[in-house]
Amino acid sequence: MTEFKSGYIHSLETMGLVDGPGIRIVVFLQGCPLRCLFCHNPDTWNKVSKIIMTSKQIVDEVRKYRPYIEMGGGVTFSGGEPLMQSEFLLDTLKLCKKAGINTCIDTSGVGYNINYLDDILKYTDLVILDIKAIDPESYKKITGKNMTEFNAFKEKLIKSNKKIWLRQVIVPTINDNEEYILKLKDYVKQFPNVEKIELLAYHTMGIEKYDKMKLEYRLKGIEPMDKDALALLEKILLNDSKK
Repeated sequence: MTEFKSGYIHSLETMGLVDGPGIRIVVFLQGCPLRCLFCHNPDTWNKVSKIIMTSKQIVDEVRKYRPYIEMGGGVTFSGGEPLMQSEFLLDTLKLCKKAGINTCIDTSGVGYNINYLDDILKYTDLVILDIKAIDPESYKKITGKNMTEFNAFKEKLIKSNKKIWLRQVIVPTINDNEEYILKLKDYVKQFPNVEKIELLAYHTMGIEKYDKMKLEYRLKGIEPMDKDALALLEKILLNDSKK
């Protein structure tokens, strides 16, 4: 009798349109080792949750929406940080591929068990990589962690030759300037097979969660990123960015 791995789940989104190509089922796994200044989901930090599902239960749930996802869609594992539950993630990815379901992980490239990482990438069709910062000092300031683990993941991702989407949150007073964008533009040239680069606007929609959880919100007073200003920065980034 096959024993399926169990994992802690935060929630499932059944009609995701931005977390990978096509219509996708998005599985938000619980747990994250980072404490990013701009995080809007502090309720995902703790690895343990009330919702526990097996890999088979996840795939069975995804199958229900097959008519919607089979035209270029699939399933995306997000979080929190999905790599924190590496063994469960790998087991679920394998079942998805066995069922012919397109797979994607939305990750910050941290929290993984190194023993499972190569196989996780093997069974993943697309990696959405969230770039927090591009130098060690800024990374430490933004996430609370050093950059070593991210850099090791980055090297494995590059060697895997997987399709990649890159994302970067832009926060006023921190990285909302042309100087940073030009450095980011140069940084992303390291990655092969980049299909999309996105700048995400910082927002304050998660502040109520911090208040409810009695946590300090460390960017208090910083206004949401202006959409027009973001569009100008994105234009700088994408102009001949692949050259």
